[in-house]
Amino acid sequence: MEKLITGTHHISLKAHGAEAFEKTIHFYHDILGLPFVRRWGEGNTAGAMLDTGNSLMEISADGDSCMESGSIRHFALATDQVDRAVELVRAAGYQITAEPADVTIPAQPPFPLRMAFCIGPCGEEIEFFQEK
Repeated sequence: MEKLITGTHHISLKAHGAEAFEKTIHFYHDILGLPFVRRWGEGNTAGAMLDTGNSLMEISADGDSCMESGSIRHFALATDQVDRAVELVRAAGYQITAEPADVTIPAQPPFPLRMAFCIGPCGEEIEFFQEK
């Protein structure tokens, strides 16, 4: 079979207006430390791409409102510091929905990991994920 897909290019978040855009940029850039790749526009036409390490996060200000949860349940951000990510997110006032925990998925071979979940500024569910 021909392999057409080579990876994930970006995750897209639509903030509801300029104020929500700046709050979302603050969360991903200032709190989680994702560096900018590019920025464009201003006000409700503002946008940015941030580097997640192995893909990009695109954030734009032109969202109508936070969307209800659909078929994509969450996205996972890889980290070697799950507990520190939760500490920073909690200190910034965001909801932690699952505290850091060590889990082993009973796969063959077993898959040990550390994970935690939070809700981001656009209502998105984020997993902090560390392979062990």
